[in-house]
Amino acid sequence: MTTIQAPALAPSALIAVVGSGAMGGGIAQVAAAAGHVVKLFDNRAGAAAKAIEGLRAQFGKLAEKGRMSAEAAQAAGERLRVAEQLSDLADAALVVEAIVESLEAKQKLFRELEGIVGSDCIFGTNTSSISVTSIGAALTHPERLAGLHFFNPAPVMKLVEIVSGLATAKAVADTLYATAAAWGKTPVHARSTPGFIVNRVARPYYAEALRIVHEGGGDCATIDAVMRDAGGFRMGPFELMDMIGHDVNFAVTRSVWQAFYNDPRFTPSLMQQELVEAGFLGRKAGRGFYDYREGAVRPEPQLAVAQCVPAEIVLHGDSAAAHAIADRLFERKIVHSWGEATDGRIAEVGGAVVFVTDGRSATQRAAEAGIENVVLIDLALDYGSATRIAVGAAINCWAPAVGAAIGMLQAAGFAVCRLCDTPGLALMRTVAMLANEAADAVNQGVCDAAAADSAMCLGVNYPRGPLAWADRVGLPVICSVLSNLARFYGEDRYRVSPLIQQRVLAGKNIHD
Repeated sequence: MTTIQAPALAPSALIAVVGSGAMGGGIAQVAAAAGHVVKLFDNRAGAAAKAIEGLRAQFGKLAEKGRMSAEAAQAAGERLRVAEQLSDLADAALVVEAIVESLEAKQKLFRELEGIVGSDCIFGTNTSSISVTSIGAALTHPERLAGLHFFNPAPVMKLVEIVSGLATAKAVADTLYATAAAWGKTPVHARSTPGFIVNRVARPYYAEALRIVHEGGGDCATIDAVMRDAGGFRMGPFELMDMIGHDVNFAVTRSVWQAFYNDPRFTPSLMQQELVEAGFLGRKAGRGFYDYREGAVRPEPQLAVAQCVPAEIVLHGDSAAAHAIADRLFERKIVHSWGEATDGRIAEVGGAVVFVTDGRSATQRAAEAGIENVVLIDLALDYGSATRIAVGAAINCWAPAVGAAIGMLQAAGFAVCRLCDTPGLALMRTVAMLANEAADAVNQGVCDAAAADSAMCLGVNYPRGPLAWADRVGLPVICSVLSNLARFYGEDRYRVSPLIQQRVLAGKNIHD
């Protein structure tokens, strides 16, 4: 039986936006550009008028850049109207709330609106962290309320999370989904749980980096460089937290952690708490993990000292890492050969046995395998094109053996960053945890796998959806990494999602 989806709101439908800040103004711009008359209300005197003036100027700039015609820009600007009072929104088909992140304030607003608008008017809240169910609980008709979560800047970012509370009518969520799509956005359905999709699934990107640095596994600049140049992320976790603001980022993490009854998976970082307490809030404060004050010098990532090209390089196995290293060596006319080891090693060089990390430390792997000179390399988005790679070595590994392994990777064209012997290194443990969190969201009915991947790519610019990445790496590998981290730390933080466990047992990928 085919499910009939609700249609988008017609361009003739009047859209109201309450709150004229960056998000409210951006949403008003999107709706006006899509052909709707938009009424903008703000309880601060003159704020709505000032915002509309700025939006009209923005439409003018878009026309100057050729992104829309002068006629379209003029018409879109004219569709923006100031609402002097809430009663001016009586004829709205959709009211989008973009006010302060306060449950009480949002409930109060929507209660007032219920007495003003028509019975068929839809309510959309742009909250990024407050339960849609809780907001709707104060309404006589909570079925008309859903989350309509845009990402900043709203005119640019494609993702919109359509969040259904417990009482949200399916037709309301479907109408908002279709409307967001008609506005040129990529909507995804989500259920109202802490953090929805993006703010929940993204937590490990910050948390694992913070833990590595807190434990002395590496420094901020090096971890950031590895995540960018090996992982393909646009920004490393520390520079991203500095840009977001530690007060904001820490508050979201703490909110999600508390909402999940202090689940250790979301435990906030003491390092970040200290930054907040010191007022080192990131770029906006001049200091965060990095110093942004005038004259400050940005630290460089720690690179391994240049090593000689090893006399003999033997590669093993059929892994992406081994084949990419082979191709890169061949391109640079570096002689190498192939061996037949079947224990997962990808190379032998200068006495070192090289593996891709599986979540164990190099020291643990060396002890369990009875191999003294173990060197581990980190995950890469694409070993063939990555410009940087992280490595770790067992505590008892001979210095010449470590040097030989580093020399092989340098000869293959990698900038090599040596981390301390951190379990899972940097990128592998982060990707495993991102995939695990996304899998739990799917397993708990928050969203489907396609929505989880789409949300992370479009909402926070991930280079690949975490579940698609897990499928690419191999779910058994992800499961092993998480299980090994759990054993090493003895913490529930790294428990494997039931969805991943079931798919591994069935021999299937997440997206099968």
